[in-house]
Amino acid sequence: MALDFTLVQLRYFQEVARRENMTEAAKHLNVTQSAISTAVAQLERVLGIDLFIRRRNRSVVLSTAGKRFLAEVNAVLEATDALGETALGLARSLSGDLTVGVFSPIAPTRLPLIHDEFERRYPDVRVNYLEADLQDLQRAVLAGDCDLALTYTLGLSDRFDAYLIDVVEPHVLVSQHHRLGGRGRIPAPVHLRELADEDYIQLDLPFSRQYYDELFRIAGIAPRVRHSFSGYETVRSFVAMGHGYSLLSQSVSSGTYIGSKTVDVPLLDDFPTIDLAFVWPRELRLSRRARAFCELTEEILGRPDRVAAR
Repeated sequence: MALDFTLVQLRYFQEVARRENMTEAAKHLNVTQSAISTAVAQLERVLGIDLFIRRRNRSVVLSTAGKRFLAEVNAVLEATDALGETALGLARSLSGDLTVGVFSPIAPTRLPLIHDEFERRYPDVRVNYLEADLQDLQRAVLAGDCDLALTYTLGLSDRFDAYLIDVVEPHVLVSQHHRLGGRGRIPAPVHLRELADEDYIQLDLPFSRQYYDELFRIAGIAPRVRHSFSGYETVRSFVAMGHGYSLLSQSVSSGTYIGSKTVDVPLLDDFPTIDLAFVWPRELRLSRRARAFCELTEEILGRPDRVAAR
């Protein structure tokens, strides 16, 4: 016996499950709250089960049956999206909307190159971007505010799947006039402990700070934190002016907003690396648009010797 429910009801249910709040789900879908609550109630009536546990503060959580049903719904909606793309000929000519989250320090130096080439190859795809720190990006991906995110995988839980782009090694950042700056030549690699007595300019972003703190712990030293900033370029500018050194992962041009220059100094320590990857909810499948964006980014940014994409 066929059950009488619609794809719209399934999509409304999926959005409520993501946000655990009918009001927020309605805002995201640009429909009324009554439309959401009615669709969910009709779906529960047809199925003969309670999909959610209602709370007094208007929030909801999935019931045990609701969790099992959500897994099936995700698969059905992914298959429906794929069928729609095939019917529209998107396998040959991509079109539609795509929202990509990007880690803030990566965005200024990497994103323009990727966007320019993607727009040239796929002019019918409208790409929007969400720039945020690692923690907020993970929240945005799980909430459905972006389709996928280009980010470091620090603090990533098993709720995500990932497409590896590159493996990034940490380095020390110093002023061009610093004793380790190479004096116009390629600087020699150093151990982090060689800077133990100097002031440290800290990049204070969620997950990033914990990663760099772990490097200091491995090196067996405690950093002398002189300044702490959440702005990547602020850290670089303070280092360029000689106010201290920093630990960073991505390498950019030596120039800063104030005109002074920095130097990347390789590390001899056996420190853990960071994966640069696209991430998305594990239960979802990437659209062809998203997959194309991943592959293009890998083509532009990926190292030839990187490990295989996950």
